[in-house]
Amino acid sequence: MDIVEEGRKSKLIVRDIPFQQARDRVVEKIAELVRSDRIRGISGIRDESDLKEPVRLVIEIKQNSDPNVVLNQLFQYSPLQETISIILLALVDGKPRELNLKEILQEFIRHRVTVIRRRTQYLLGSARKRKHVIEGLLLALADIDRIIAIIRASRTQAEAKVNLMGVECPASMMQRALGERGFADFQLERGASDVYKLTSVQTDSILRMTLGQLAGLEQEKLGQEHAAILEEIDGYRDILGNPSRIYGIIREDLVEISRKYGTDRMTEISDVELGNYNMEDLITEESMVVTISHQGYIKRLPASIYKAQKRGGKGITGLKAEEQDPVEHLFVASTHAYLLFFTNQGKVYWQKVWELPQSRESKGRAIVNLLNLTPEEKIRDCVPVRDFNLPGHFLMMVTKKGIIKKTPLEAYSRPKKGGIIAIKLREDEELVDVVITKPKDQIILSTAGGMAIRFGQNDARPMGRNTSGVKGISLKKQDEVVGMVVADPTATLLTVCQNGYGKRTSFGPGDELVIKEDDPSLDDDAIDSGAESPEPADAELSDPEQVDSAEASGDDAANDDNGSSPRYRTQRRGGKGIIDIKTTKRNGPVVSTVAVYDNDELIMMTSRGKIQRIAANDISVIGRNTQGVRIMSLDENDTLAAVVRVPAADIEAEAARVEAEAREQASKAPPSSTSESSNPDEPGASSLEPEDSDIENNADNESDE
Repeated sequence: MDIVEEGRKSKLIVRDIPFQQARDRVVEKIAELVRSDRIRGISGIRDESDLKEPVRLVIEIKQNSDPNVVLNQLFQYSPLQETISIILLALVDGKPRELNLKEILQEFIRHRVTVIRRRTQYLLGSARKRKHVIEGLLLALADIDRIIAIIRASRTQAEAKVNLMGVECPASMMQRALGERGFADFQLERGASDVYKLTSVQTDSILRMTLGQLAGLEQEKLGQEHAAILEEIDGYRDILGNPSRIYGIIREDLVEISRKYGTDRMTEISDVELGNYNMEDLITEESMVVTISHQGYIKRLPASIYKAQKRGGKGITGLKAEEQDPVEHLFVASTHAYLLFFTNQGKVYWQKVWELPQSRESKGRAIVNLLNLTPEEKIRDCVPVRDFNLPGHFLMMVTKKGIIKKTPLEAYSRPKKGGIIAIKLREDEELVDVVITKPKDQIILSTAGGMAIRFGQNDARPMGRNTSGVKGISLKKQDEVVGMVVADPTATLLTVCQNGYGKRTSFGPGDELVIKEDDPSLDDDAIDSGAESPEPADAELSDPEQVDSAEASGDDAANDDNGSSPRYRTQRRGGKGIIDIKTTKRNGPVVSTVAVYDNDELIMMTSRGKIQRIAANDISVIGRNTQGVRIMSLDENDTLAAVVRVPAADIEAEAARVEAEAREQASKAPPSSTSESSNPDEPGASSLEPEDSDIENNADNESDE
């Protein structure tokens, strides 16, 4: 079976089918698998078999599908791979026995040894009989006159036979007739004597001898035949007395059979046990950008196609999005990772990243065709997971109304087709974000109104899957939670707003708050029972002005002359938090928050499908209570929808892989002149707007100060 690349499409050419399988049955079975959606990457199949190619099935592969994955799905589900059972039952010493492969080969060799021995013994006996007859003829020719006289003197053939058997032949005459070699062999068989007599068999052959055999040439042929028979007898004796000669004959026989009747092997002898293919092993591990639209279309693209630009650029086209179907989710995950899809009804589903459709310009595939969702369910968040059994790791969830819940990660390690319950949601509640936490982690909840609260993950007690959670942050009217991140003192918090503005602020070291086990705020039933957890005094402020004044008078103000603290202090969960960014008319509400490092890169997407990739360190680190700078220029009526982090390790891996692919293509393609594209919509194109944007951003930043 061959994989043929034709432009952007691929096809599989099947030239052999398994034993006892028919082409029509194979085609029908593959078509049935495609109709039942068990194999999703096939667009068509046709039978092109003819007299030149008795078997030629062409399987067309969809543009966004991996031909290796489809091939192994065909091996697993279709008749293109069959297992044929063999019982190695044989008669061994007259008794039936079931043998393994080695034993049956040994028995075959033993059988062939027996056959060759019996054959050689038969040939040796036949050669000795012929030699005995020739010896009588040679003796008669040596004394032909006397032999003729005895025959002419006899009245009948029987009397002639008796008279010939009574003739005594001197040993000297026998030696002249047989030669030195033949006479020595004759004496070994008959013994040493002065005279010898003819046997019954020899006299019969003499009586049947014709006059033509008396010619000299015939006598010479008879002598040559006698010498050849002596050589044959020696060869047969050597075979019977030398086992290595027998094994050599077995090999020669098999080689001759293979030469006459053998064909090239169409199968491979391997010690690999057949079973279900692990198709993940065929997928190159790389970072993928996964997007989910508002109407539930999902797709993936290699992160390497988005070359980093300067902040403030317009990006490239990564999705043909309609105004009625903006992008809702954007994140980066490895092709080998699991995706946990959390829905608005509090359920979670599983899917491998490499199983998602890959396309740049198309909308992707409806997620309802990948997951067993009900008509009312919509995807609210996705979390990539490589290992569910990490000790001390939890899934921390937050809802739109600020409710958080912490559940052990291993509780979500058993996928089911119909999904499982992830969180128990109350009426008019929605799941917003999910993160993975470990011991001593601290998290930050951010709201659309620019508020943020930081507290330790141990401030919430672990719960089961089918629970509601406890209060994480107290929200003002019309405000809601938009994101949750794990705080890292060495990283920064990137906050982006709807109109393309954002800023980075250092997390700063977190304060260790002692949480007692009997603290009522840890009560798992605090939300379900309607009781509110106690809020710290410094969080009970009614409006942003009070918050600003409280910050300016606190310790944080000492770190910034303008009253904008460069860090997020640790509080108890349930408070109102502190100002993270000013959500002015210029900025718009907060749409996303991400924890980033200086060596990371960011991928941003607008609601109309524009994607831009920038370096994180292009965004300067400033205080909390500011408006930030422009990080992406937006078209009219377009808004920033999502932003995700590309880790530095993935950037290096992508660069190495892209460089290796470029070298491979360069070695295959003939040299040609190329020119760089200046189209800003193409990958790797530089934006034409950053300089103007930087001027505007600097002015904005100065006004914030």
